[in-house]
Amino acid sequence: MIIILPMRRKRMAIHCLLLFSFFFPLSCVPTPLPAPQTSLYFFRFSPVSLVELSEDDHPLIEFPFPLPPRCGLFDLFPAPLGSFLLIELNCPSGQTVLLLDLETASTTQPVTDADSHFLAWQSDGRAAYLKVDSLGSPRILRVYVDGRQEVLPIPEFTYDLAAKPDSRDFTFTLSRGLGYGSELFLARRDGHALQSLYADPYNYISFARWSPDGKQIAFLKTTDTQIPFTMGELWVMDADGTNARKLADADSGHGYAANWSPDGTRIAFVVRENPHDEAANQSNEALISNIYIIEVESGELTQITHFENSRTETPHWSPDGNTLAFNVVTNGRMSVSIADLASGEVKPLETESACCPVWMRK
Repeated sequence: MIIILPMRRKRMAIHCLLLFSFFFPLSCVPTPLPAPQTSLYFFRFSPVSLVELSEDDHPLIEFPFPLPPRCGLFDLFPAPLGSFLLIELNCPSGQTVLLLDLETASTTQPVTDADSHFLAWQSDGRAAYLKVDSLGSPRILRVYVDGRQEVLPIPEFTYDLAAKPDSRDFTFTLSRGLGYGSELFLARRDGHALQSLYADPYNYISFARWSPDGKQIAFLKTTDTQIPFTMGELWVMDADGTNARKLADADSGHGYAANWSPDGTRIAFVVRENPHDEAANQSNEALISNIYIIEVESGELTQITHFENSRTETPHWSPDGNTLAFNVVTNGRMSVSIADLASGEVKPLETESACCPVWMRK
């Protein structure tokens, strides 16, 4: 029998290698963690359920999820990794965020005494940032999946936030009112140290999003005006706020984010196809739009969808970067489609009304 006396962990590891390597050469080698499993989900309105798709895009599992009375679905927001999904609802009392654990099929409401709006997930998926009580005493919370909450010391005028990959740092964007434009800041150490990255007195900055390697930030610019829905521009800059440059014209006023590809070389976004239609400036229903992709370095632009009488909404990349999923609205009816980027095929996922496709990595 071989006995190892108590010692420091480092020395134990050395003894383990020396004593056992001859007899059991693999005994001290750590077992690789399994790769995360990826699944595509969407919300189906009839029958009401959250649907998980198989690898060949057929319904695999359905989670019944009846919406609360008089509430409508706004969007779904998956954690970067894990089984948690945030569901944002439009309710008579204001917007409400629910936390769904897909492993246990249990749902909790992190904030019950005020309205709550989703801003971003923390990069490790253990907490999310919410804006709470927008019309009363606005504040930004970090809400953990285990129920803990923290108030962050950043301005109440914040309306957008994005977590830096593999970091506790984040950017946040604020406006001090119509006619003041907007400002983008980097927050360090849980919001206690701030750095101004970018300010524009004439435009609203929205959907500032980090590249996967954390070296660049893409964002949309919308003219600071009273017109409800306007054209805008897609921009990118270095992580320290330098080298800001316009990439392309984009639809920015309707609230559809641009998203980086997993390898950080491309950005998918929504382009308005009827820029001179005054009705589309006043009504979301009049918008005609399609999904485009731009190569960040070269500026090469590729049109992915070719709808003539529909609007597309925020595109979401599959983790392998080969597919985009997005909403399509035609004559008031919303559906979910995917685009295979290799073949160029665009197809609907569901014959019934559906919404909000998301990929989960568990």
